[in-house]
Amino acid sequence: MKDPYVYPHTNILKNLANIQDEKELSCMEAEYTSVRLAELVTKEFASRFDFAALCDVHYYIFQDVYEWAGKVRVINIEKSEPALGGISIEYSDCFDIEKDTKIILDRMEHCIWDKISIEEAAVTFSRYLAELWKVHPYREGNTRTVITFCSQFIESKGLYIDSDLFKDNAQYVRTALVAASATFSDLGDKRKPEYLEKIVLDALERGQEMKQRVSDVIKEAGFIVTESQIRKIVYWNRLERYEHKKADVRLYLSQNEEMKK
Repeated sequence: MKDPYVYPHTNILKNLANIQDEKELSCMEAEYTSVRLAELVTKEFASRFDFAALCDVHYYIFQDVYEWAGKVRVINIEKSEPALGGISIEYSDCFDIEKDTKIILDRMEHCIWDKISIEEAAVTFSRYLAELWKVHPYREGNTRTVITFCSQFIESKGLYIDSDLFKDNAQYVRTALVAASATFSDLGDKRKPEYLEKIVLDALERGQEMKQRVSDVIKEAGFIVTESQIRKIVYWNRLERYEHKKADVRLYLSQNEEMKK
């Protein structure tokens, strides 16, 4: 099938700026999406984590770049993977994207995240992360969308995660996702999930250490530590890229309580 996403006789994705130079488009996309991703990191997580919410995340990240932001791909795709000797991951058929995604999200939602150890959470989270990525719902931007969505999801369960670790090691993360998704109809199961599990565990451990620091400073500021209070301070810290101390936290939470009256 002819790829409707690219300019005729090229491999360059059609874009809102009508850029038809590959390097220029790459720079433009990186510039706009980095801003949108930074905004998402400082926003409190969504109240729902369904298929529509996943599409909303893709739209938010790529709204400045592609007209089809937030819309699932309408063609089947392959991508040559150096880590697999040039073969492609077997992504979901375009007609199965919504069905496959909903199955994975349902299993994620029904996992008892607060009853398992952080090591078990890392393994489980990595598996769902790879499964969702293997669906590859969009023509472009799947890794950034899935990582962002799943990070918000796990934090909604009280397990904070250092998403900067994924951003700072983007190539490693993508290669790890490829390795964790390598199941084939003809070659069988060639997965190596340990690389993804390692960075996910590191990110979760850093996230939990951060959560503990926030809990401690809330207590020092004279407030009862609740998930809601932790969430407020975490997102405030992320917004200002600074871990606020006791005096700042006391003032911030006091002002929040005054606003409720």
